[in-house]
Amino acid sequence: MNLIALLVGLIVERLATQLFHLRQLRWFDRVIDAGFRLAQRFDRWPAIIPVLLLAAVLVLPVYLVMFGLGIALYGFPYMILAIIVLFFSLGPKDIGEEVSEYCRAIEADDDERIQITAKALLEKEVPADPMECVRQVEAAVFVQANNRLFAVIFWFVLLGPYGPLGAWAYRVTDLIRRRAAFNAMRGGDDGEAVQQIAVTVSRLHGWLAWIPARLTVLGYALAGNFDGAIAAWRGGDSGKAGSPGEQNENLLARVGTAAMAVVREDGESVHDRGIRGATAATGLVLRLLGIWAFVIAAMTLYGWSL
Repeated sequence: MNLIALLVGLIVERLATQLFHLRQLRWFDRVIDAGFRLAQRFDRWPAIIPVLLLAAVLVLPVYLVMFGLGIALYGFPYMILAIIVLFFSLGPKDIGEEVSEYCRAIEADDDERIQITAKALLEKEVPADPMECVRQVEAAVFVQANNRLFAVIFWFVLLGPYGPLGAWAYRVTDLIRRRAAFNAMRGGDDGEAVQQIAVTVSRLHGWLAWIPARLTVLGYALAGNFDGAIAAWRGGDSGKAGSPGEQNENLLARVGTAAMAVVREDGESVHDRGIRGATAATGLVLRLLGIWAFVIAAMTLYGWSL
């Protein structure tokens, strides 16, 4: 049942672009902010406790629906629930659609749109150097693909009949992470407390993404330039410890870029290179998605119940 729900969910995710605004879940920001304010009253507690409690509150509705399904957990109602939860867990935006918007901005030579679309992929300020921006956007595609797509699928598949709960829990940690990072950047009187929560939830999210990131990296190698990807994996910046999330992002960016194996051609403009590189990165992600779908289907056929 999970396999059918996953395939339908991925198809819906690719086709229902007009519904992507629903996945922004902006009203969750008020709930998360309320949780942050409440956590500040218990500043002597380890930050992980309010983070876990807040995540549990946001995951609770999905759990209650699944609990309410009871014996129907393996039936048609469960499949509908799984598809709906997957739709809201993937994203918030389709990575291919965002890359297409970025490429259209380059083709139109619209610097403002290039900055906006690149910033959405990077989740940080865009470098001033155009070529460096191109490189970072390419790397960001590989990072975002794991965060928005492959890690969600991993937890959905791993937990079997409780897959929707796993996928949504991962998405919830990402929602809290994004909001905490946004609030920490704004500063304010409670900036230090929010910064501590931001660091904690980022670390939690990084641990949840740790195994999916390595599976995704292996997939990039299989779907792209294997030798280059493995060399990048082995010869990485192991001296940079960083948080689990930073380690994941560095690994995904490094290996994904090597697996893509796109270099600037003689006489090629920065704009042409940007379009070609972003398109190639998206193509590698889609090839890997096909590999994951094939592997999951094979596991189902050979007796691993999904």
